[in-house]
Amino acid sequence: MTITSKPSIIHTERGLTISGTRITLYDVMDYFTTGWPPHLIKHWLPLTESQLNQALDYIKNNRSEVEAEYQKVLRETEELRQYYEEKNREHFAKIAQIPPKPGQEEIYAKLQACKRKLGLTT
Repeated sequence: MTITSKPSIIHTERGLTISGTRITLYDVMDYFTTGWPPHLIKHWLPLTESQLNQALDYIKNNRSEVEAEYQKVLRETEELRQYYEEKNREHFAKIAQIPPKPGQEEIYAKLQACKRKLGLTT
């Protein structure tokens, strides 16, 4: 009798994902390539030692596939962002024109100043 183990890396609508989680390999890869040590990644993303090792091994052994898939996911995400931003442009413009509620003027002014500082408004 052959016992087959459940695959640890699966392909979902979010891309290459660690089985049993919503954590993608791209999440792990982003932290790892920016210099996070594995023990911090494991705690930050809540992964077991085994899950993290399997993800890192998969990335190492299939680097070009993972990077190509990641670029595809990034492109699709950007296309969706642009689509919904355009679709909701008028709605967001209407919301931006609504004055603050009475008593919230000061916090509204601080919010607008922060947005200007970050370049989110003109």
